[in-house]
Amino acid sequence: MLSLVIAPITILVVSVVLRTGFHLANPTTAALCYLLVILITATASTVWVAIAVSILADLCLNYFFMAPIGTFTIADSQNWVALFVFFAVSVVASNLSTAVRNRASEATARGDELARLFDLSRDVLLTTDRREAMAQLARFVSRRFDLAFAAICLPRPSGWEIIDGGVLHLHLAPGPLSQALSDASAVVEFDARSRTYSGHQTMTVDGHAVRLVPLRVGTKAVGLLAASGRTVEPGTLDALAGVVAIAIERVQLLDERHAAEMARQSEALKSALLASLGHDLRTPLTAIRVAASNLQASWLGEDDRREQSDLILVEVERLNRLFQNILEMARLEAGGVIADLEWVHPSEIVEAALDQVEHTIRCHPVDVDSDSELLVRVDPRLTASALAHLLENAAQYSPTGSPIAVGVTVSSEELLIRVRDRGPGIDPVDLSYLFERFYRGREAKQRASGTGMGLAICRGVLSAEGGRVWADNRPDGGAEFCIAVPAASRPAAAGTEG
Repeated sequence: MLSLVIAPITILVVSVVLRTGFHLANPTTAALCYLLVILITATASTVWVAIAVSILADLCLNYFFMAPIGTFTIADSQNWVALFVFFAVSVVASNLSTAVRNRASEATARGDELARLFDLSRDVLLTTDRREAMAQLARFVSRRFDLAFAAICLPRPSGWEIIDGGVLHLHLAPGPLSQALSDASAVVEFDARSRTYSGHQTMTVDGHAVRLVPLRVGTKAVGLLAASGRTVEPGTLDALAGVVAIAIERVQLLDERHAAEMARQSEALKSALLASLGHDLRTPLTAIRVAASNLQASWLGEDDRREQSDLILVEVERLNRLFQNILEMARLEAGGVIADLEWVHPSEIVEAALDQVEHTIRCHPVDVDSDSELLVRVDPRLTASALAHLLENAAQYSPTGSPIAVGVTVSSEELLIRVRDRGPGIDPVDLSYLFERFYRGREAKQRASGTGMGLAICRGVLSAEGGRVWADNRPDGGAEFCIAVPAASRPAAAGTEG
């Protein structure tokens, strides 16, 4: 230690300066100067260094300032008392100074550990990804507490699941882990001196000391926390294990909540699907049955027969679209929609969409504005399907005979298609929920039938190719739906090969 060298030199320098420089012979003055050096030494070093310096100061006080001067002989018996009192005061003062310094260091260390625990707790609360939660937790523990190795060990029916973090990777044998967990599960006792619960163990792995701390939820040990590297107090390790156990329980609660939410959504999906199908199947089937009965009548004229036949075709097409929507929704739920990019002209996409909803929009004139001569690289099948749903939606909620405007714009980064109708517009309350499955606004339920699947399918098929869809009301009336699909573009003269 540096202070073990500096302090004795300081005592000798003080002795020489007082004796020869200032020609002081008063032992009280010298004792006070020595005591100041001893206190400074005790503050900067350990108590044993301060005691060693006290002995040296006691000897210098006797040698330089007590008669006979220049010898270690004590002529006056009262000087024995003075030397003993000086030494005792030096030792007591050194102990007090060292104790205060140790308390301050301990308080600083406790504050640091508390801040680390707080940061870890905040990390746990901010973790929402259930799949990566355990791996993130191990990394958080290693980073926040500067541990070279930290692992969360959880018993599973097939063996131990070990999620480790840190720069050091150690292989933990399952035998010692099982024994440590068994010992931790036997009796739960609290050691007031170390401020820890029972069950702490230490094992050696590849020359590294690994401390095993039980992870307890209540009094039940659910796993082990393994830590190696920086020395952490047992009480802090116990608190750290408690935070990790709470985090594990939180992850399990997140899993359970997710499963419950999925079950709730599944039940809501089934209920909404059955209700929509029950309503939308009944209407076309009734119309087909009535029209088919009318066709059997002998009094029906040729024009009436054609009208009834057209009615049957329209309702069959309606049923076909309904079942197609159900299949598309199922494919979206299963993640079976994959984009297949091709070079096409935007007008081909519009024509394909118009063909899909020919019977639905036959009572509405469609104005197409597409002046671009560029080819775009998109999935024409998905884009046309999404556009068809918007055209069908526009026709369904617009007055018969009102026009539907389709605008196509090609930029350097995307294909933009706008569909504008002349209907009543969209209730602002419904805008945020418009593209959710089976959602139909209050006004829509009163004006037209439908399942509420079309716009949700539109959003789903567009997301498969990185596109998006949104809607807004026009200032001059009606609603406008927009499709934006990321797309490269090039002049048509460059060819149409994929």
